Amino acid sequence: MAKRHSHLEDRLLFLVRAYGLPEPEKEYQFHPTRKWRFDFAYPNHMIGVEAEGACWVQGRHTRGSGFIKDCEKYNAAALLGWRILRYTTENYHEFVDDINNILKGGGRGKSCD
Repeated sequence: MAKRHSHLEDRLLFLVRAYGLPEPEKEYQFHPTRKWRFDFAYPNHMIGVEAEGACWVQGRHTRGSGFIKDCEKYNAAALLGWRILRYTTENYHEFVDDINNILKGGGRGKSCD
């Protein structure tokens, strides 16, 4: 049975299609031995995209055990050479510019300070 997308994942997919971005792979298993997956991935560019929902309602990503497991997953991905982009309902609008800039060979379009 396929995983149902969250509202945030649906928003990101809508942006992909609305702006004509390349379609990412969904639920991409990036690790050779663990079953860890990215919500979306651009494997040729080693970009993993995570939709971090439920930030304000004590969701899985903000509770202690979920946060610790996410750290383990993201660190393992980084050690394998992946860049991980994380989006919430507050910053998902940055996704289009970020992906466009990366796929065109640049970095993020603005300063991260």
